[in-house]
Amino acid sequence: MIKILLTDDHALVRTGIKRLLEDSQQVEITGEAESGEACIKMVQELKPDIILMDVNMPGIGGVEACRRILQRDPKQKIIILTIHSEQTFPKRLLEIGAKGYLTKECNINEMILAINQVNNGGSYIEPRIAQQLALSLLPGNCENPVDRLSRREFQVMLMISHGLSNVEISEKLCLSPKTVSTYRSRLLDKLNAHNEVDLIKIAVEQGMVEFAQSEPSPV
Repeated sequence: MIKILLTDDHALVRTGIKRLLEDSQQVEITGEAESGEACIKMVQELKPDIILMDVNMPGIGGVEACRRILQRDPKQKIIILTIHSEQTFPKRLLEIGAKGYLTKECNINEMILAINQVNNGGSYIEPRIAQQLALSLLPGNCENPVDRLSRREFQVMLMISHGLSNVEISEKLCLSPKTVSTYRSRLLDKLNAHNEVDLIKIAVEQGMVEFAQSEPSPV
């Protein structure tokens, strides 16, 4: 049995995925985490074969959780399972070291296929996502301005796009408000934005905002 740590902030989503996966009789859900921080802690305790990780979650979110987990253990296998299909997130997360990327539109058979391939040492990217990434590399395609952002700048932009203040961002990232303000200024400069409204518009265009959330939460 493949041991899975399921990480998603929505209990109903976790319940649905758990039932579908356990019905397959190929995997065992050994733990459920509702945030990036909880996932990091549970990885140490449960040592799962694979982590199924959402992106939009409270706290540090999936992107930063993925980075921290792989920084501690580069061999840990992570499959991203999210609503985000735009190339901004797949590119970031695959560069960090995630072994798979699925959207929540996939069916259970594709999810099982991805889990098996990653568990056997391979990788799996949903075909539609893989095509987008491949097309983005073709000559003549315009550079995505968000790709110019550093890891921390990207994270701060995500938090801004979800309505967090400088103080809230500084608390979550363990930075001073002054440092967060500096990152905001860098974002305006790199993205040729005039104000925070422009930043949010860019975030929306890049698919960085999850409208289905009941409350703002950073990624």
